[in-house]
Amino acid sequence: MIGSDPGEAVANGPDANEAVATGAGTGPASTTGPVGTPVTLLIADDDEVTRSGLRMLLAARPGIAVVGEAADGVEAVEQVRRLRPDVVLMDVRMPRLNGIEATRQLLADSTDSAEPPKVVVITTFENDGYVTAALSAGASGFVLKRLPVQQIAEAVRVVAAGEAILFPAALRRMVAARPLGSAEALPNAALTGREEEVLRSMATGLSNPEIAESLTVSLETVKTHVGNVLTKLGAQNRTHAVVIAYESGLVVPGFAG
Repeated sequence: MIGSDPGEAVANGPDANEAVATGAGTGPASTTGPVGTPVTLLIADDDEVTRSGLRMLLAARPGIAVVGEAADGVEAVEQVRRLRPDVVLMDVRMPRLNGIEATRQLLADSTDSAEPPKVVVITTFENDGYVTAALSAGASGFVLKRLPVQQIAEAVRVVAAGEAILFPAALRRMVAARPLGSAEALPNAALTGREEEVLRSMATGLSNPEIAESLTVSLETVKTHVGNVLTKLGAQNRTHAVVIAYESGLVVPGFAG
């Protein structure tokens, strides 16, 4: 049942279900879109019961307007192009076109007049091998279907504000179940020692202000390092950079900072 356990709180700590919002900002994520307008959301899931339940529950949350649904990846791409939502809540295992390919298409589909939406992967299992592929395709984060609806709603708001949702422990476990990628990925990126430190901190879910405090540098310096890391790794966002860090072996499952 979607969001059935109110005891699964999002809080700082080592639990695998705990989400960490990371981004450049120093304050809480906005609960609405530009100039106070609601965040517009499209829900893509091939299970009609799940899709309808999410729509009903999320539409009742403040600051969110559910503008459409899609039963598969093809329909999701078509609906996004027509409705231009701020965020897509994307299941990964769908017919015709899975959520990974749909995410890849959506994030490549930008024009001068319309930026692509943010994508949040929603899945039943935290060890779903598709999730890391979707994050590598550019999704801003992922949530579990069993999380309380208020946490799913907050994830939507957070990514709409330009941040990312990470479940560090769950991500470590997912990557641990996958073969490591080429260890040459990071050496070829020519990261400096400080940039590697910043990337390791990102992998534990630290926000930019927390990284600045831990390294005793200014927030602007951290932002510069994060930007350099993303550019050198060819990462679409910081979530993708964390996936690369794990898969390259720079950060190993179980790493805690």
